[in-house]
Amino acid sequence: MELRPAHEGSRAREARFEALSGVVAEPLHRYLRRRADADSVDDVLAETMLVLWRRLEDVPGLGAEGSVDPDEVLPWCYGVTRGCLANARRTERRRLRLVERLTQVAAPQPEAEADHLELHQALGTLGAVDREVVLLWAWEGLTPSAIAQVTGLTANAASIRLHRAKKKIAARLDRKNAHQAGHRTDEEGSRR
Repeated sequence: MELRPAHEGSRAREARFEALSGVVAEPLHRYLRRRADADSVDDVLAETMLVLWRRLEDVPGLGAEGSVDPDEVLPWCYGVTRGCLANARRTERRRLRLVERLTQVAAPQPEAEADHLELHQALGTLGAVDREVVLLWAWEGLTPSAIAQVTGLTANAASIRLHRAKKKIAARLDRKNAHQAGHRTDEEGSRR
């Protein structure tokens, strides 16, 4: 058995991590830009990359020689990022509660973009998991099986949740558009 210097193993690990980073850094950054305030995006991404470094051996789709299969790696990394974001939000909520108690002032709520206000309102009617399923599908372009891996749902449950959430959003947007266009809904017609 030939012993190699320890730095050779660390170089191989660094090369594997660099290959992983090259594939996942930009998609994870986009994921966070859509879900976190601009001030915390880089911090959460750094925390995610630290977790990925620590758990490098656990990353599915990452070969020992540094080959990366994006279809296997990305859903797992989105799951890690989602967890890091949840931790950051919990930390921020605790900090805000403390500041609020100290100053007796509530933190301001972020406003939805004006041109997408109806869509944000429709998304707001969904539960947290359903909203995340829709956003993973719409913004990240994930399939229901990849969404299942990110959220911890089964592929079937993710598919059903996605279908129902899309129908709920469409119905809500259609109702608003029907009222704005001056059309009667079936409910209005039956009252007369």
